[in-house]
Order: sequence, then structure tokens, then C-alpha cells
Amino acid sequence: MATVRPFKALRPKEEVANKVAALPYDVYNREEALQEVLKEPLSFLKVDRAETQFHESFNPYDIQVYEKARDILQDMISQGILIKEAQNCYYAYELTMAGRSQTGLVGCASIDDYLTNVIKKHEKTREDKEIDRINHVDICAAHTGPIFLAYRAQETINTVIERIKQEKSIYDFVATDGVRHKVWRIAKQDDIEIISTKFKNIESIYIADGHHRTASAVKVGLKRRADNPNYTGDEEFNYFLSVLFPHDQLMILDYNRVVKDLNGLSKEEFLTKVAKNFIVEELGSEPYKPETKAVFGMYLEGVWYKLTAKNEIRSVNPVEGLDVAMLQNYLLIPVLNIKDIRTDKRIDFVGGIRGLKELEKRVSTDMKLAFAMFPTSINELFEVSDAGELMPPKSTWFEPKLRSGLFIHELR
Repeated sequence: MATVRPFKALRPKEEVANKVAALPYDVYNREEALQEVLKEPLSFLKVDRAETQFHESFNPYDIQVYEKARDILQDMISQGILIKEAQNCYYAYELTMAGRSQTGLVGCASIDDYLTNVIKKHEKTREDKEIDRINHVDICAAHTGPIFLAYRAQETINTVIERIKQEKSIYDFVATDGVRHKVWRIAKQDDIEIISTKFKNIESIYIADGHHRTASAVKVGLKRRADNPNYTGDEEFNYFLSVLFPHDQLMILDYNRVVKDLNGLSKEEFLTKVAKNFIVEELGSEPYKPETKAVFGMYLEGVWYKLTAKNEIRSVNPVEGLDVAMLQNYLLIPVLNIKDIRTDKRIDFVGGIRGLKELEKRVSTDMKLAFAMFPTSINELFEVSDAGELMPPKSTWFEPKLRSGLFIHELR
């Protein structure tokens, strides 16, 4: 059963929340992060990506970078930009993009739930990425970016949150990307107890986005347990900052693929090989977005094609049946010789938020071929996680993105 609890958040003053709130640290490269910080000096990105405070030649993983992040965080507190909540609270966090809203609960999840697989994963993590966030969390003594979690919707929790949303919000702003962010504080003890109790009846919580941040938070917690052998389990380092969304409010976008070449094949040879496992239909110049599972859009030499997976390559296995797995196993590997999409430089990935025109643009500049995917569903994510399996890389693209800096969870 899941353990979720309220916390005393460190958060921005209302009048500067829109300036402090920043997209997650990993959506930017170093130059983009620097430009964001120069554009908005209050951006929390200068904490999450403190290498922006050093010359571009400076090692972004040097210990001084994490110490700088800690110092900037403390400066924001001393300047009154960030304030400490007086009591343990939950928060309702609503994000609205293109007229569509989703509301999550901000609270702290348990590292023990991660260790016992109550919090389920679907992605393999990389040690170098973990070490970066371990150092950041440990030296800052805070979780600065929330983990994006999902759970099967629970009516009672929904009812409490919807009632809270009728009250006055503590934040309400539209970010530069057009996403509206609203936050309500959940401070009444009765509401807190209802939410905490109902989560104890939820068997599984799922990491939607943030596997590296979760693994890092857990490892920092275990390190602090080792340093404090008389720990009780109630200390803040036993919990990590999360936003938990009911499954029926989440939107997963397509995560599309672009490929640099045809593996030495002519266009005709390539299409012939593709036709062994897919029904190939030539559509013309109009962009094609798949409308159902096991169907793919393909763009090659100015022409869009519809690829429909033949029955013999479809599978009821939760992993093998994923569209990203079918494309990988029956086209990328056997036809294009792209065996490991994590490391092969001939393939790149384009989030669905950028649209199909971005695929056409890439093919007209640095790529030869593009695939438009049908989005992985949240139920498919749950099925893979429940089976204890891993999804192929780049299977899901969640929008809108949670902002960092709106809630900070201190470990002390």
C-alpha cells in the first residue's frame, strides 16, 4: 500500500512565482539553459543547472557546481524570494495546455515504496545521470524538481481536490510557453487525513517521468540512513518530492523517430524490405498522423506513407506489443541495422509537441527518413510496469511539463 504524506514546502512568493518556475533541468542543453537564466535572472534553472554560473569550459559535474547550486538556493531563501510553509500541506497543481487541464497532488512519496516496488518503474537508468542528481540533491539538501507519478484514479481523492479547487489559489500564471499553472494549498487536517488514508488503499504508483531523479532521491535517502543509524523513518530524507496524477487525466504524446540514412539501400529496396512486415500505402505530401495502434506514418523524399503492422508481428506481450517495440524489432533493426537506439548516432527523437512539420524539417535538413508514432497509452505503461518489464527507450512524451521551483522539499 502506498505511503504519501504532506510536507512544509519551500516555495516562491506569489508575486514572483511565474519568474521562478522553470522547465525541468533535462529539457535544455547547456547553452539553452544559459540563455534562459540570462533572460530571467530569477529562474530556478540557475539552481537546477548551476553550471550556467561558470564559464562554458568549466566541468558541469565539478563539485563546485553543486555547491554553487546550494548557495544560490540559500540566497533565494535569505532574499525572501522563497518562503517556508508554516505547516505540513498537500497542494493541488493544475496545468492547462491548449484548453486541456490535468490536476495532480503535490506531496512526498516514500523511498521504501520504491524499494519494495509499490512505486513501479518502466525505464532503465544510467549511472552518470544518477550521480549528477545524487550530488545535486545531497549537497543542496533538497529535492528541487518533482517526480511525475501516476496512479489509478480514486474517486474520494478526486472529490477532495475538486472541492479545494473552488477556493482561492495561491498561484495562477501563464508561462511563456502558454501553459497555465494554478496551485491550491490543502492545509485542513481532515482533508490531509482523507488523502493520506486513501493512498494507503492504492496498491501501485507508477513513475511516469523522472526515473533518474527518483533513483537519485532514493540513493541519497539510503546514504543518509547509513549516516544516521538511529533514524526513525520519519525524517524528510525518507521521502521525495512528487506530483501524483490520476491516470485518466494524463496525456501522453507521440515520441517520433528520425533516421539519417537508408542503410545503403535504394528507396525501392527499402520499401520492399519494409513491406515484409508492414502494409505500405503511399499517401502523398500531406502529413499523416496515425490514428490507431499498430499504424505508423513514414516520411521519405517528400512523400508520406501509412505503414500498418501485419498481424503476424503483433503481440499481446506488454512490451513486444508496443508500437515502439514493433517499429524497433521489425524495421529499425532488420532493415536499417539500428540495434541500440540509446547509442546509435543515426537515429534521433522528436517529441510530439513539435508536430509533424518538425519531422519534415529534419528530413529536409539533416535526416533522410521520419516515423510518426501513435502515442503509447497510460494503460500500456501500467501493464509494462506491472509485469516488471522495461519499456523501450523514448516510448513516452508527457506534456505539459511540471515546473521546478514551485515546490522544494528540504531534507533537513
